[in-house]
Amino acid sequence: MIGQLHSVVIDAPDAHALASFYARLLGMEVTKGGPGDDWVVITGAGHRLAFQQAPDLRPPAWPDPDRPQQFHLDVRVADVDAAEPAVLELGARRLPGGGGDFRVFADPVGHPFCLVWDA
Repeated sequence: MIGQLHSVVIDAPDAHALASFYARLLGMEVTKGGPGDDWVVITGAGHRLAFQQAPDLRPPAWPDPDRPQQFHLDVRVADVDAAEPAVLELGARRLPGGGGDFRVFADPVGHPFCLVWDA
């Protein structure tokens, strides 16, 4: 092993706003940075996500290959029917696609993520 994963970093036009979305979605807390900061970090349960300011971000256009997703997060949930309205209330939107054990959403900036469960 050469190193260990430290952070997954996500670009956003408003780093704090997107960090707050994911903190609420994942039960984490903002531990570095605040409104207007270029770099915001959330942590919880031994995990860390960082968000960096990218004012000219061109979000992915799911599932358009001309603007690919670049990455996505899978978020495990116990009850997808309870989780879906909760993520929509946070500002996510449902995207086309999905299957027997996942549903596809976009965060408020347009990054795709999936709710996954054991089918």
